[in-house]
Amino acid sequence: MKVAVVGTGYVGLSNALLLAQRCDVVAVDIDEDKVSGLNQGLSPIDDAEVADFLCNKHLNFSATTDLSSAVEGARCVIVATPTDYDPETNYFDTSSVESVCRQVVTLMSGTSEADQATIIIKSTVPVGFTEELRNNLAYPHLYFSPEFLREGRALYDNLYPSRIIVGADTERARQFADILRTCSDKPDVETLYTGSTEAEAIKLFSNTYLAMRVAYFNELDTYAAVHQLDSRQIIQGVGLDPRIGAHYNNPSFGYGGYCLPKDTRQLLANYDSVPSNLIKAIVDANETRKKFISNLLIERSDGVVGIYRLVMKSGSDNFRASAIIDVIKHLIDAGCELVIYEPTISDGQFMGIDVDNNLNRFKERSSVILANRISDELEDVSARVFSRDIFGKD
Repeated sequence: MKVAVVGTGYVGLSNALLLAQRCDVVAVDIDEDKVSGLNQGLSPIDDAEVADFLCNKHLNFSATTDLSSAVEGARCVIVATPTDYDPETNYFDTSSVESVCRQVVTLMSGTSEADQATIIIKSTVPVGFTEELRNNLAYPHLYFSPEFLREGRALYDNLYPSRIIVGADTERARQFADILRTCSDKPDVETLYTGSTEAEAIKLFSNTYLAMRVAYFNELDTYAAVHQLDSRQIIQGVGLDPRIGAHYNNPSFGYGGYCLPKDTRQLLANYDSVPSNLIKAIVDANETRKKFISNLLIERSDGVVGIYRLVMKSGSDNFRASAIIDVIKHLIDAGCELVIYEPTISDGQFMGIDVDNNLNRFKERSSVILANRISDELEDVSARVFSRDIFGKD
């Protein structure tokens, strides 16, 4: 069975490699360098399982920039192109998903309905998006299936999924779910078939709940810091309640990354005409936390502030919407002198700040080092490290 996967970020590439164990998979991306690297077995993302599969697994996998050739003969087309929410305009940019779906439908126009590919949207989209697009394109075989992946562990989370959800209950939807199950290492995974709009809501509400847990334990940590209490002891005691548990409980500078910031704001936008308080409070709490962290650091700083890593979490190469970016903005506004250590940046500057990728020199230049997540690299300067990382995990 041939499958085309459009988009080779965390979602697209992890799905492509998962399915390439049993299907003939062609991945599509507009970045020629990325495509060339994939065909040479080089991973464009920081993910141990992805790198291992590309190097060591026997896969029916190739990459191309040509959507037409990838779609030709495909029984399934997975769309995993980027989407993003702009809080200023209250608009979710789904143009890449819409464009790909329209092109695929056009390519299928001369094909009998039985031979037309099933289009599966894996990108995060607004509630109601898929149904509207399906109607606009007059293409019944267009479904939404949410992803629940962690950055840096995307393929692992596909191999051992928490659940499989497909926004339809048709023969094609069940065939797609069967493929995911068969290619995973968890054949008994719980599978749910829903309406497309319900599936979209599941994704946004799931991520918003996780954001709520992050915000909750961050506010607990803020309380402890203000009253000079031991956050570790309080969190451990709270987490011993089996109804709460000891997960998503490690304080940070705020939630960030590809999903949680945009998904919480997108869900909040969907609540525009719905009575609510909680969703807005989650978004506001994250901003309050970042300002609190910034003010704590400003009080303690008496020289150059070193920023250790911009990435959102350990094992990731992504710093889009990383909480530390907003902390940096507050420090700039306060007039702090900054230097950044971030090995993934090679041009020497970020937001007008000097990036020094000589770790020893970075340590010497910094009077205090801001670290969202502690690393063994900082052990020798631990007395100068400012962090709220209590448990050494994400």
